[in-house]
Amino acid sequence: MKFGLLGSGSWGTALAKLLTTNRNEINWWLRSDENIISFKSRRHNPQYLRSAIFDVGLINFSSDPVKVITDSDVILVAVPSAFVTDAFSGIKKDAFRNKKIVSAVKGIIPDKNMLLNEFLHKEYKVALKDYFTVLGPCHAEEVASEKLSYLTFSGVDSKQTREIAECFATPYLKTLYNTDIYGAQYAAILKNIYAIGAGMAHGLEYGDNFLSVLIANSADEMAGFLRKQLGQQVEVGSLIQKATTHNQKRTVTNYAASVYLGDLLVTCYSLYSRNRTFGNMIGKGYSVASAQLEMNMVAEGYNASRCIHTTNQKVKAEIPIADTVYRILWEGLHPVKGFEHIESILV
Repeated sequence: MKFGLLGSGSWGTALAKLLTTNRNEINWWLRSDENIISFKSRRHNPQYLRSAIFDVGLINFSSDPVKVITDSDVILVAVPSAFVTDAFSGIKKDAFRNKKIVSAVKGIIPDKNMLLNEFLHKEYKVALKDYFTVLGPCHAEEVASEKLSYLTFSGVDSKQTREIAECFATPYLKTLYNTDIYGAQYAAILKNIYAIGAGMAHGLEYGDNFLSVLIANSADEMAGFLRKQLGQQVEVGSLIQKATTHNQKRTVTNYAASVYLGDLLVTCYSLYSRNRTFGNMIGKGYSVASAQLEMNMVAEGYNASRCIHTTNQKVKAEIPIADTVYRILWEGLHPVKGFEHIESILV
């Protein structure tokens, strides 16, 4: 199978490195012809992860996303969620016919309040059987420097999911797979919100003891949201499907797995985490606008906090930590006041 990559940021670059390390030829969309020329001559992305050197003979660059899609069997989408609508604006409605989509998007499309699979189904009639996700506790910087990491691929068809996952497996990247497309995506969205909260706590000069309790409660809150939203049992440490009456089965998600709890932990603790960095600046007194300008990068949890707040009007899960982060970012609640409330509800 030939992969086409939409997205040339740090995460897209890291995924391209995995594919080309395994000698997979890829088609790669870069917006700028100037960046393509630079990449070909210097063998690295001129803007992100410059230490990652590529065999450019395996890469067909193009500034036309339609060409990348047309020439590929599997489309890997690594565009920040806030830019998905713009990136897909010139793509025809039948462009993804007979294509597989692998989403590396770690957020929810803010102007649609949709997961990527919902957006693709509505706009391009992409069936869920042709949609896969790749998520987990993998900072692009560590993948690029070949530090051992784990990624989880989710898809309806386990055989196809495993085949796609194997294309990314390297000695330093272990691949796992499951069928929990919705749960993995919502967990990735929520963990970014909680990471902003963890960053706020650091900026407000709370210590490690408090942070550990905050993250533990965030993990429980995430599981509660998934139970409500997905209608499935979420249990720490459970790996199997349990039979219920009338020969039906209920899904038991291993919430302690890397794509859920692991990704939450690394996003809350790591200095590589954009969301933690963004929250740290808010905790130190930066306005949202000034923090965004200072970072010059996308913190997915910012828009996600509003999207989850809206979604939860129907779900009605108990998510007081995520709600407080939302109120600080979008309603002007002072971080000190917000965390006084959080202190009162932690267990």
